[in-house]
Amino acid sequence: MAVDYASLFGIKSFAAPIVFAILYFPFFAYFFAKAISRPIYVYIIITLFCAVRVTAFVLRALLAHVQSDADNLNLLLAYEIIYNTGFFGLLYSVYSLVTSRVEAAKNPPNNFISRLLRHHFLFRIALMAAVAIGITGAIQASTGSTQSAVNTGNTLRKVAIYIFLVCSILVFLQTFFLARVEFSDNGYRGPSDQIGSTYGIYILLVISLLLVAREAFFTATANNTSRQTDEAFWYPFSVVTEFIAVVLFAAPGLVPRDV
Repeated sequence: MAVDYASLFGIKSFAAPIVFAILYFPFFAYFFAKAISRPIYVYIIITLFCAVRVTAFVLRALLAHVQSDADNLNLLLAYEIIYNTGFFGLLYSVYSLVTSRVEAAKNPPNNFISRLLRHHFLFRIALMAAVAIGITGAIQASTGSTQSAVNTGNTLRKVAIYIFLVCSILVFLQTFFLARVEFSDNGYRGPSDQIGSTYGIYILLVISLLLVAREAFFTATANNTSRQTDEAFWYPFSVVTEFIAVVLFAAPGLVPRDV
């Protein structure tokens, strides 16, 4: 008898993923146009993130609505991998914007966290490790033939969540330290009067806090899969937080020309 994998993983709503796929598409088009006119890392990565989210939500809608797809474990794994991979780009984009403003500050923060986050390569390694571990864990937890293999997969997924949480907290703290600098007379001053340039530090604080909230949810529910995949909690804490962050990334003037 066929197994309804979609239901087992809490995928029930058909309308919600369609709505978010539609909401993300204009931002994909917007950031794609920005990436063409200014092919800088942040615009390219956010464009890819929006494309990944549109793809993931279309797959989720199929899993929720088409029974043959709901019974397809490979399609579920494809959805899990695509969706969970996307967070890398969102977190690294805000990290890039914050570090670029730190470098432009006249009196940049110089504490341990600030010095640690100057090493872009190490931060990328940590995020790539989280993605790789998370994908491995998702596959093993879903396809493991023994309880031991499933438990190992779940452990790997938790490790990935913890890495993302630590990285998110570090970025938020760095943003907070930068805010204290920018609130002083020696802080960063944007080159224009656009909202993203004028209020950029406030926007970055909100974005980084949203990403911490997302990872805090996954951490708090790491041992309760049914709660973690419950759409009543998953959409507000995982999906809405990311979407608001993407909307804020579109603020005119937020991305400086030299990032």
